[in-house]
Amino acid sequence: MQVTDAVVVGGGPAGSTCAWKLREAGLNVTVLDRAAFPRRKLCAGWLTPEAMTDLELDPSDYPLSFMTFDKLHISWKAFTFTSTARQHSIRRFEFDDFLLRRAGARVLQHKVDEIRRIGGDFVIDGEYRCKYLIGAGGSACPVYRTFFRELNPRSSALQTATYEQEFAYEWENPECHLWFFDDGLPGYAWYVPKANGYLNVGLGGMADKLKQRGGHVRDFWRGFVAKLQRKGLVVYDNYQPKGYSYYLRGNVDVARDGNAYIVGDAVGLATRDLCEGIGPAVKSGRLAANSIVSGTDYTLGEIKKLSGRGFASKVLEWGIVGPQ
Repeated sequence: MQVTDAVVVGGGPAGSTCAWKLREAGLNVTVLDRAAFPRRKLCAGWLTPEAMTDLELDPSDYPLSFMTFDKLHISWKAFTFTSTARQHSIRRFEFDDFLLRRAGARVLQHKVDEIRRIGGDFVIDGEYRCKYLIGAGGSACPVYRTFFRELNPRSSALQTATYEQEFAYEWENPECHLWFFDDGLPGYAWYVPKANGYLNVGLGGMADKLKQRGGHVRDFWRGFVAKLQRKGLVVYDNYQPKGYSYYLRGNVDVARDGNAYIVGDAVGLATRDLCEGIGPAVKSGRLAANSIVSGTDYTLGEIKKLSGRGFASKVLEWGIVGPQ
């Protein structure tokens, strides 16, 4: 049996950030992920300046695809306006692999099935033993499933469904565009160009609201890509979108059980207005590592529930999530 100080289940931004800070403090860390990195990861790939700060990463030091938007073009039903909100775009295929390599932990491809507590430690599939266990495996994280499903139940009202595609495309418009509540979608659509000739387009909506209307987020796809063509943003005929689901930030009560922690999408921390998950994931990874190293509480109060500020963000939150 392989014994380490900590095992992180999941090698995405939350898991790699936690592993990085634990390794920095001198702990022996193993990261287990069911996929081999670099791996395909659907994501619009927005990255905030705050997330870059939490990653202690300067744009000039990141060697892969990276773009900066100093403004966002936002359409809200019949209204269109420009917001001066700096954002960056990355390709998750590259970004996650970069962060995981930087962490310096041992990384093994392994699908976690069974986790048991034995003598104050955790034993994973009878192969790995550790004192600290960090669940960073997304919405289907086995650490959440084993230890937190009853302690921290998720609200179906905060589940979002997405449908998107990232592909090689020589885009001409280098700016980010967002469309909120188009054609009754309880969410928004996006056009996010990326460096080195890539583009991500997609839709996101609240699963409960879609279900109540007898529909699915993919029902809006055809109208969305037709809009992209009408606006001259994308002329493309080989769409093969895929879907996935995750949870927005609720009233998270328990994200630690003894020496077991959950971070990122395993908790459900994406923002309630723009459904942005990378920044909250990174910050939660840092907070969990700090709790382990310093012995302090692991609390999520400093992780923002909204990406934006002020009245507009609150209205977006209400429109996307609805009253809670």
